Amino acid sequence: MTEFPALKKLSARVGSDPLLVQAAGGNTSLKQEGVMWIKASGTWLRDAGILDIFVPVQHEALLAALARNDPACESCTDFVMADLNATGLRPSIETTVHALMPQRVVVHVHCVNTIAWAIRGDAEQRLTEKLKGFNWAFIPYARPGLPLANAIAARLRPGIDVLILGNHGLVVAAESVAEAEMLLGRVVNVLTRPVRAIVPPDLAALNRICIGTDYAPSSNPETHALATDGLALERGKNAVFYPDHVVFLGVGVATENESAAPLVAIPGKGVLLRRDAKSAIEPMGRCLADVMRRIEADDPLTALDGEAIDRLVNWDAEKYRQSLDKRT
Repeated sequence: MTEFPALKKLSARVGSDPLLVQAAGGNTSLKQEGVMWIKASGTWLRDAGILDIFVPVQHEALLAALARNDPACESCTDFVMADLNATGLRPSIETTVHALMPQRVVVHVHCVNTIAWAIRGDAEQRLTEKLKGFNWAFIPYARPGLPLANAIAARLRPGIDVLILGNHGLVVAAESVAEAEMLLGRVVNVLTRPVRAIVPPDLAALNRICIGTDYAPSSNPETHALATDGLALERGKNAVFYPDHVVFLGVGVATENESAAPLVAIPGKGVLLRRDAKSAIEPMGRCLADVMRRIEADDPLTALDGEAIDRLVNWDAEKYRQSLDKRT
C-alpha cells in the first residue's frame, strides 16, 4: 500500500497538533483494494508512526449495511477483517463517516478553529461566507455513529470533499494523502479565528490550594487559560458544546476542587488536575480553553442539550473508547 506510510506520517503530524487533535480524538483512513484502513477506537493519532493503530474494514459491505440502516453500523465491528486485524482493536466510532466519503483518503479532526465556528447558532450562514470556493457541506449536529452517518448521507453531493460537522469538527477527503493534507491546510487557514492572549496562572496560589489534596496544577499554560481568561470560563463552564467535552470532562467545568472532578478551573488562578486523572483530561481541558479563547462575549453559541448529552454518556462505543485511555 504505497499511500499507507504517507497516511501514518500525516496522522502522526496531525495528531501532534493540539489545535487539530486532542488525545484519542480525530481519525484518518485509506481505502485500497476493497479494504478501508481506519484508525482504531481509543488510539492516539500521534502514535501512528510507532504503533499499529489502524483496523481493516470491508468497505463495500459497510456501505451496503449503511444503505439499509443496519444497526451493526453503530460499532462496525461486524465489518472488521479479522485475518488482517493483528491488534484486535475496534474501528473508530466514526468509521461510517469515512466509509460514506468516496475519496480514498479521509481526515477527520477536532480542529479548534473549526469548532469555534461550528458551535455558533449561525454557523452555516457564517461558514458560507468563509468557505466560498470550496466543495463543502454543513452537517447539523448528530451523535457520532449511525446518526451522524445518516445526517451526512442526507447532505452529501457529488464532488463534496469538505464537511463541517456542527458542534463537532472538520472532515476533508481527497484521492491522495498529499492532496488531503493540502486541503486540510487550506480549510484551517480560512477558518482561523483571532485568539486572546494567555493570562499566566497564579502558580503560588494553586500550589497552596493543592496542599493535602489529590490535585496538582496543570503543566500547560494553554490549559490554565480556561480559568485565567474570564470570558473563556464564563462561556464554557456551564455548557457542553461538542462530544469529547462531556465524554471526558463531564457536564460543564468544576470550579471547586472538593468535587473530585478530574479537572478543576479555579477562577482567575488556573487549572488543577487530579493526580490520577486519565491522560485525555489535560488535552481536553486545553481544547476547551483554546476554543473559548476564540469566542467573544456576543457570539451566539448553541450547546448540546440534555438528550444529546445523555446519548453520548450512555453510548457503549464511547464507554469502550474511554476504557482504553491510560492514566497519567
